[in-house]
Order: sequence, then C-alpha cells, then structure tokens
Amino acid sequence: MAMQKRANLRLPPEINRVLYVRNLPYKITAEEMYDIFGKYGAIRQIRVGNTPDTRGTAFVVYEDIFDAKNACDHLSGFNVCNRYLVVLYYQANKAFDKMNLEKEKEKLAKTQAKYGLNT
Repeated sequence: MAMQKRANLRLPPEINRVLYVRNLPYKITAEEMYDIFGKYGAIRQIRVGNTPDTRGTAFVVYEDIFDAKNACDHLSGFNVCNRYLVVLYYQANKAFDKMNLEKEKEKLAKTQAKYGLNT
C-alpha cells in the first residue's frame, strides 16, 4: 500500500536523488557521512569536498528519490559537531549558469583589455 501511494505522488521538478550538503565539519569522514545520511535510505555515492574551495561540502546520491526527499527534509539544520547542515537539492543548471557567468566575465575582461577600457 505504501509503495502504491508513493508511486502516485508527484514531486516538484527541482527534487532529485542528488543532495548538495554545505557547512560540514572539515574533518568529517566518509563513514560518518554514511552514518548520518544512511538512516534515510540506500546511498549510491557520497563525494566529500577536499580542495580549499570545496571543503565543508559534499554530494550525496541516493538510490531512490523519495529517500533523498526524506533526508533533505530531516537533515537540513541538523547539528553535526556544533555546525548546522545546509542540505539542498543539487541543481545542475545553476552550477552551469555560474560557470557560464565566469566565462562571460573573462570574455568581457579580454575585450576591455583589447580596447583599453578600464572600469
């Protein structure tokens, strides 16, 4: 009965199986991540940021979209080592928009340098 009810439920388009987690403690391990996020369902993959730009962030990929929704609902604001997690749905179009914006800024800077325009 529960599976039939879940199949009929329509989710908004921004909800997907990939969660983007911010404000993680820098020294969190993969095992601790699995302990925290594994309570809500089967996990396909966890990627924890390790460069200076990505430290404190992670991507968590669930097998089922409903498990990801449940984890996002329950873990956003969850306290880990005196830090409150920010759990969002990963939105690829926003990430690509940011990359495109950086490319446009580079192109603008080259054009300004070419014509001697400094603002």
